[in-house]
Amino acid sequence: MKSRTVPDFWKLFRNLPPDIQRKAYKAYRLWRANPFAGSLRFKRVSERDPIYSVRIGRGHRALGLLEGDTIYWDFIGNHDEYERKLQSL
Repeated sequence: MKSRTVPDFWKLFRNLPPDIQRKAYKAYRLWRANPFAGSLRFKRVSERDPIYSVRIGRGHRALGLLEGDTIYWDFIGNHDEYERKLQSL
């Protein structure tokens, strides 16, 4: 599976605290090696659209849209923001 980001992802990423940014990089490296590693909890979160979630540490998540063999990451944030984003899908 390939991975791409959209510009909005990086805007959100830059607003994260440095320790969460480091966790996000670590989670990404693990995801690249094995998207289904247990600690990532990589899963589809929308019945209607192929939107997937991945865990970043204990309190943050990233969301991406799977198109073909590529996932386009467009959100990263804390769990409350993640829940609000899911409600808007």
